[in-house]
Amino acid sequence: MAEIAKDRFKVIGKNTKSMESISRPNIGYWQDAWRRICKNKIAFFSLCLISIYILLAIFAPMFSQYDYSTQSVEKMSQSPSSVHWFGTDALGRDLWVRAWMGARVSLTIGFAASIINALVGSIMGGISGFYGGKVDMLIQRVVDVLYGIPSMIVTILLMVVIGNGVHCLIIAMCMVGWIGSCRFVRGEVLKLRESDFVAAARILGVPDFVIIVKHILPNIMGLIITNLTMAIPGAIFQEAFLSYIGLGIKPPGCSWGVLAKEGIAQLRIHPYQVVIPAALICTTMLALNLLGDGLRDAFDPKLRGTE
Repeated sequence: MAEIAKDRFKVIGKNTKSMESISRPNIGYWQDAWRRICKNKIAFFSLCLISIYILLAIFAPMFSQYDYSTQSVEKMSQSPSSVHWFGTDALGRDLWVRAWMGARVSLTIGFAASIINALVGSIMGGISGFYGGKVDMLIQRVVDVLYGIPSMIVTILLMVVIGNGVHCLIIAMCMVGWIGSCRFVRGEVLKLRESDFVAAARILGVPDFVIIVKHILPNIMGLIITNLTMAIPGAIFQEAFLSYIGLGIKPPGCSWGVLAKEGIAQLRIHPYQVVIPAALICTTMLALNLLGDGLRDAFDPKLRGTE
């Protein structure tokens, strides 16, 4: 009898646990994705690091007593100290302020160019994949022609024509940067356009553009965000390269590429002047790539509910 009672208590305990699991509130798609990102220590640390860089880029120059363009002959090429945390450059300018002013420019260009490319590519890819036929053929032939030309060459030629500056860099980087997003979104839309919810929307008379924007794109938004996160490091590196070869930000403005260009001349004498911007570029690109990997795992519907 005692063994039977123990077995009954075990069954009751299991039933109670199952009832508790059933009574738990459902977790939404975005809540589940955020939970997975928080559980992924590398992705969460990368997100925190990027957030810190963004906050420093916004507030560090505002609360510093030094200006990013003020030169001082007495303070030329001073090593990092309690007065100048990152030291000074060859013209006596404070590198702490210039590093975060450069972060402000580089991150702005990287995020703005990547977001614009993602928006344009998503719309063009959605239209191409949804309508198909002649529309798809026309858009894809344009994409094929642009894809055959190296994007860096197109960007350099446009920078030579339209000039330097933040806005010019963003425009030049967006001329052909949307191609990858267009192809990616087109492939996903081709899978979804025959779905039941799309057919139901068509029967109800919903306009095609509304179906694309409100029904199809939200279903692939997680993949678009992941692709966007992967594209931002490439945009930041492209800006740094263009600034390094003299086609980016004009002096006395600065970006991480400008700081690397100015610091490379002092590499043997004062290596910190190139190590600091190089470290900022590398850590930012690494953190964004690791965050993109974490977002890809978090938004994967195959992993939902497995934990």
